[in-house]
Amino acid sequence: MINNFIRQMNYIGLKNMVIYFIFQRILRINSHVPWPVHFSSVVIHPNKIKRNYWRPYLGYMPGCYIQAINGIEIGKNLRTGPGIKIISSNHDINNFDKHTTNKPIKIGDNCWIGANAIILPGVELRDHVIVGAGSVVTKSFPSNCVIGGVPAKIIKKIDDYSGNSNW
Repeated sequence: MINNFIRQMNYIGLKNMVIYFIFQRILRINSHVPWPVHFSSVVIHPNKIKRNYWRPYLGYMPGCYIQAINGIEIGKNLRTGPGIKIISSNHDINNFDKHTTNKPIKIGDNCWIGANAIILPGVELRDHVIVGAGSVVTKSFPSNCVIGGVPAKIIKKIDDYSGNSNW
């Protein structure tokens, strides 16, 4: 537990850890989320988010909306910009009080989701996919590509990730 706290502090910084502690543990904003979340972000069903490493903090950046009703699986070394939306379920068109059942959203290792991007239900992003800012991702994409647009499409193929994946 101490090692995890030290890792978080090294990544987020002491000032931000104190801010998150005040909002999450004292003011009880996002207190149901077991990792640091910005006070302006919303995380629904954090228990259905499978993180394959300690670091991917969904909602760490300001203004994020993470809804994991059908589940979200995240690989190592995910980077996100502010204001991202990851939505794993829609409302049923015949009964707005119910949600549709979809496959979980899967995000591979070494992915980067740009500011204000939206990822919709059932999407699978393979390893090393970069999502451009403001994109709306409605379908799955293969590894090693940059995607963008509304709806998102492949803009460019890129080489395998060469950075440190152990973050």
